Amino acid sequence: MTMTDPSTPPRPLELADGRPAAAAWSLRLGVVHLNHSSWGAVPRVVLDRQNRLRRHMEFSPGQWFPALPGRIAGARKSVADFLKVSPTDLALVPDASAGANVVYTNVPPRPGGEVLVTDHAYGPVVMGAERLARRWGGTVRTARVPLDADADTAYACVVSELNKSTGLLVVDHITSATARAMPVQRIAREARRRGIPILVDGAHVPGLIEDPLSDLDCDFWVGDLHKFGCAPHGTAALVARTDLRENLVPLIDTWGTQRPFPDRFDSETRDVSSYLAAPAALGFIERTWGWGTARAYMRELADYGEAIISMELSELTGDECQVDVGMPVNALRLVRIPAPLATTPHEADALRNRMERELGVAAAFTSFGGVGYLRLSTHIYNTAADMETFAERCVPALWTWARQG
Repeated sequence: MTMTDPSTPPRPLELADGRPAAAAWSLRLGVVHLNHSSWGAVPRVVLDRQNRLRRHMEFSPGQWFPALPGRIAGARKSVADFLKVSPTDLALVPDASAGANVVYTNVPPRPGGEVLVTDHAYGPVVMGAERLARRWGGTVRTARVPLDADADTAYACVVSELNKSTGLLVVDHITSATARAMPVQRIAREARRRGIPILVDGAHVPGLIEDPLSDLDCDFWVGDLHKFGCAPHGTAALVARTDLRENLVPLIDTWGTQRPFPDRFDSETRDVSSYLAAPAALGFIERTWGWGTARAYMRELADYGEAIISMELSELTGDECQVDVGMPVNALRLVRIPAPLATTPHEADALRNRMERELGVAAAFTSFGGVGYLRLSTHIYNTAADMETFAERCVPALWTWARQG
């Protein structure tokens, strides 16, 4: 991997005809989009593909729905090839949280057992874990991992909380609020040694890690394709490679429910054009730039954005705003923002809404341990100018809003 100077802006990516990469997306003009990792963004050609599929569905539903399982199976194969897993190990689900709920609904019961999560876990995934623990008559235990924990420390923090009562371990591959990786391969090996089922939440992973399930011996893994994979919204993968997958059934029963995994997830009587258009998104990035080039560009742009934004904030506030994240992620960065901004998730969301409404910048803000952060995320359509706009326009506003209380 070639390391670049984070103070040097990377050259923007272009389409084959010389237009900026952003021309391939239909994002609202006049807004700086710096929050790809929350909801993603779908290229125009993929939206066109999805709309053609919808027209076909509505034109002849009597032909469409009986043939749908075969269409979904074809899409599954393309997604499985992208993730480098077997198509027989992968089901398509609406999003990572839905995949997690499939697991929670069907994991073998453990009366009185504990579900172990970390303090970096995504809120709705924790909510599902709490419901599962209540059904078991048990509890949720939380492993606390410092933001600056390296791989060894993060591993130790999680496995030290495992015990004989642990019925399920839930750990993030890449954390949402804190934009860091977890040493999931090592953690999964230890869970396997102890006979503890493990669910890995990889919501932000597809597209960011080339071979995400390599050497990852977990029972269940979920990942959103509509984030960095740029598939239509409502598309995710549920990967299950152990015998526990035979217990997994869709959240809504269909005529295919009695079929084996993952075929039982292919029978749908709703609009799953997002599933069917997902291969078009993955293929568009590969054909136009190549996923390796895309990941390298996103990393270099995130380096640049983190450097200039944290520098501007540090100079303005007199505090160190660059964050020591123990296991950083290539397209995601945290920058500390002035107190008392975004000290809770609710305040972080309110700050996100205010920034887009008043400044025309769509950015994510998060809270961890009572501290507010900008969670910077990049994609192919972003440029160094987007980062410079945030540094020049939004940093002074954040400082003003913080002083206003």
